Formats: sequence, C-alpha cells, structure tokens
Amino acid sequence: MFDLHRLRLLRELKHRGTLAAVAAALSYSPSTVSQQLSLLESEAGVPLLEPVGRRVRLTPQAEILVAHTEAVLERLEQAEADIATSLTDLTGTLHVASFQTAALSLLPTALTLLRDAHPRLRVQVTQMEPERALPALLARDFDLVIAEEYPGNPNTRPAELEQEDLREDLLRLAQPQAAAPAGPRDALRALADQPWVMEPEGTAARHWSMTLCRNAGFEPDVRFESTDILFHVRLVEQGHAAALLPDLVWCGRPPTVALSPLPRGWQARRIFTAVRRGRSGHPAVQVCRQALRQADHSP
Repeated sequence: MFDLHRLRLLRELKHRGTLAAVAAALSYSPSTVSQQLSLLESEAGVPLLEPVGRRVRLTPQAEILVAHTEAVLERLEQAEADIATSLTDLTGTLHVASFQTAALSLLPTALTLLRDAHPRLRVQVTQMEPERALPALLARDFDLVIAEEYPGNPNTRPAELEQEDLREDLLRLAQPQAAAPAGPRDALRALADQPWVMEPEGTAARHWSMTLCRNAGFEPDVRFESTDILFHVRLVEQGHAAALLPDLVWCGRPPTVALSPLPRGWQARRIFTAVRRGRSGHPAVQVCRQALRQADHSP
C-alpha cells in the first residue's frame, strides 16, 4: 500500500517543477521532501525521479503513480463535498483567485451576498492573473479561480479542471481623444502612430492585443506595460496612450474615455470559473458561483 502523503508530494513535484518549490509551498525543507520521495521509490520498487541537469523529472512509472493519485484525490474531494452537503451550516475556508477587473467589479458584491447568506464561510481572495492562477489551482493552492479567455486565443483545457461560463465581457478601443466616427478597422488604423498601453509580454491579453493590431495592418508602439488595468484607464484619460479596455473596468459606471467597437469576432472575452474535477459539487463552490452570477446581474 502506497503512503498517500508521499504520493501527494510526488504530485506536487509534477505541478510545481522543483523540490524547492514543493518544499516552499508545503513549509518543508527540500531535504525532507527528497527523503519522503526516496521512501516512496522504495515502496514502488522502481525509480521515480531522474536527474536533468541540476533538476529532476518524473519517470514514466512516476507519471503512472501521479495519474492514480489524481483519481484518489478527486474521490477524496467528492467525499469532502458530500460531507459538507450533509451539514446544515456552511463553514470552512474557500480560497479564490481572480484577475483584476473581475476582482474590482464582481467580487465585492459576491462577497457581500456570501457574507449575508453564509456568515461562517470564510472566503479568502487573491488577485492573480489566470496564467498563474490556473496552474496554482491544479496545485491545490486555490479552490476556485475566476479566469478569462480572449477571442482567437483559446486556453488549454486540462482534463483535471472543470470550467463554467460566467459571462461575456465586451472589449473596446479606448482613444486618447474623441475621433471622427469610423469602422472598427479604420478606428484601429487611425491610432497606428499613437503610443499604446498593454499588458506585459507573455499574457493572453498581450497576445490578443498584438494580434488584433497586426490584423489591422500595423505594429503598435507599446510604450507602457502593466497588469493594472486602472493604470491603462488613467493613461488614456490623460491622453498618453491608446488602449483596449474591457467593459468590466467601469464597474457599471459611465466610461470616462472615448470608446469604439472592435472588428467582428474580436469583440468579447469569455469570463469563466474553474475548479478541480470533483470539486464542483462542494456547497462552498456552488454558493460562490451562484453569488458571482447574482453579482453579474446586480445594478
């Protein structure tokens, strides 16, 4: 019989990549993690790790063990959900990660609804971009992630995660000053010589923004980079840059800058929630998703 704690360490190594990262996440020393994995190798009777430079990677046999560990942990999460469902009072802690605009526009109202309906449920929120939050969800750092998917740039769909659509969020061209009416592509081209503010390289938003501009026939002069969408708004307001802004940034208030529609097929991003497979039936996850849907329709 394999030791479940050691199996979880092996799974953590697959998702986090290094012994040091596993140790830091679980508050162990790297030597303790290494020792426990050596004991697991003895239990398995086969090598589970092989050196690659100064790091290690899982052997094919280790990958088999991790796959079975995922199945076991999924069943344990279902058991936890069943126990929580059997109780009359919802308690415990729900760990949520959200990107900025959803955190600004949807989460405060959702948290109010959850506090009023389930005062003993503790909701802990971390603002984090989906590129980091979704892998962290797989690594069990979070219970639920609010994420985004840009048009023409679909996310990977790990089998270990379950997604549920929350809403579509319109995306618009934000101009540093009002311009004469023009078609979507003409409006973009009219800003070809303007400075732009975009999210940093490596983000889905940046990839989508660059592709949109290139399809319109120009290479944008990205003079400002930030994950802070409010900084984008301020730069446009002060006439320093053009930007591509989602409607959620206005939190239901009137826009403070001139906006133009984008070309067909590029006009909206998909907002969704993600949980680990087997976790969607947990009452805390269900009430959080319900609160987010209600918040989305609040005035």
